[in-house]
Amino acid sequence: MLGFLNLYKPTGLTSHDCVGRVRRICGLKRVGHGGTLDPLATGVLPIALGPATRLLPYLPEQKAYQATIRLGTTTTTDDLAGEVLSKQTVHHLSQEAVEQALPKFIGSIDQRPPAYSAIQIQGQRLYDLARQGKAVTAPIRTVEVLDIQVLDWRAAEQPELDVAIACGPGTYIRSIARDLGEVLGTGATLAQLTRTLSCGFDLADSLTFEMLEAQIQAGTFTPIAPSFSLQQPIIHLPPAEAQRFCWGQKLPQDRPNGLMQVYESCDRFLGMGEIIDGVLKPKVVLPPAP
Repeated sequence: MLGFLNLYKPTGLTSHDCVGRVRRICGLKRVGHGGTLDPLATGVLPIALGPATRLLPYLPEQKAYQATIRLGTTTTTDDLAGEVLSKQTVHHLSQEAVEQALPKFIGSIDQRPPAYSAIQIQGQRLYDLARQGKAVTAPIRTVEVLDIQVLDWRAAEQPELDVAIACGPGTYIRSIARDLGEVLGTGATLAQLTRTLSCGFDLADSLTFEMLEAQIQAGTFTPIAPSFSLQQPIIHLPPAEAQRFCWGQKLPQDRPNGLMQVYESCDRFLGMGEIIDGVLKPKVVLPPAP
């Protein structure tokens, strides 16, 4: 089995849990995912099946989320899974004041990841250090937030804001919630998160575990082919050159530099290559279909 699965991750499971469950359902040893989702988050979790795990770095990077931000509360994890650090009434806060603050989080911004995150410092995950009671400040990173749209506003003693966020890789929505609360002077935390787009896969086309199991049992499950997932230009090689590519050999090519999807002339997907100064160099060579 080779290809991708657009999995709907339910709440309460880690991304690693989901990989293990897909491995059991599909009877595969090699399964990987294309971007961690927190246990409380739901939505698109791209899954690579079999040798397609080697293609994960070449999938589109843009992501999109729908999030609920609760104003007036701060927590240790910057979401509702953590211990409450502070809680205050902010019924005076208006939707207009919040919307005026949102542009600060659009564009190329510096962001401090949550203390409870999977980022490593000196070989240790931040969440492991935090659970050990060690105070470690996550390093500031530059991320790209393409757009933030307000979807709904619910006025209350601790009002909630629903937003749609389009962003680049490495962006923490929990950090946006936390930092928005700091800008407003009220504190804030992430109350709910659904990833609606990741690695080119859309929430509307995702499969639940139950749907996947039913299709596997019925023999109707078909992995998403690499050609539907990758966005790099395509190059077709005649049989002799295709064989040389599969042997890992470099090939002369009169095309611009860049990453390429490589196919044999019969439309058999061979893998990924990169053209550098007129030479096609194999990057990923996939085994032939059984």
